[in-house]
Amino acid sequence: MKLKFFLMLAGLLLLFTAQAQQKNNTDRIETAKGPITIQPVLHGTVALTWGGKTIYVDPYGGAAAFKGIAPPDLILITDIHGDHLDLKTLEALKTDKATLVVPQAVAEQLPASYKNRIVVLHNGQKTEQLGIDISAIPMYNLPETEDSRHTKGRGNGYLLQFADKTVYLSGDTEDIPEMRALRDIDVAFVCMNLPYTMDIDQAASAVLEFKPAIVYPYHYRGQDGLSDVEAFKRKVNEGNQNIEVRLRNWYPENAKK
Repeated sequence: MKLKFFLMLAGLLLLFTAQAQQKNNTDRIETAKGPITIQPVLHGTVALTWGGKTIYVDPYGGAAAFKGIAPPDLILITDIHGDHLDLKTLEALKTDKATLVVPQAVAEQLPASYKNRIVVLHNGQKTEQLGIDISAIPMYNLPETEDSRHTKGRGNGYLLQFADKTVYLSGDTEDIPEMRALRDIDVAFVCMNLPYTMDIDQAASAVLEFKPAIVYPYHYRGQDGLSDVEAFKRKVNEGNQNIEVRLRNWYPENAKK
């Protein structure tokens, strides 16, 4: 009886350890001024750490999704939809010391308590926060129509300059000319979920054109489930073996939209 109990206890310990390792596993990108650590969180949400500061991108999924991750010093929000601007998650997290970089449409929906910490960026504008140069670039659906899910100018993709390394965050977009024209991107986070953004063929085609050194498919849950990111990786590497495609777990089993 005791043996069964200890075996069960050991099994549970191994399970919890594996889950913790999966959750806390971070990637590391070296820069001229220290490493960037990259923590996939959920869907389009990622946490970046550099120079002792923590950046949340589109915090979503409730406080539990950020367990073990330091409170943010900077928050970037790309758009007004609930998987990007998630007020319940913002209110559940310790964000009182964080600056929020957002498009105007997001600023208009944030409660008054955030107003003195907001930096509004329109497409084409820049700011510097925590020693990071931040540029807002377009993200939108094609063809451009007034009733599209993502209209040009409403939301922001972001370029982040960490010393000598440039990180691109696509936000919700299709393979727009502004994405295809990017150059010298070290790390790219590229969305791919129909019908909201683009399919894996569009995403792979765009990536092969702007040639990031490393690309993470993220934001890949759509109406019909998860996009085939393994197929995306094959398409990219068949076209260019020098692009490193990193597949990470953006959808823990207990996560719910």
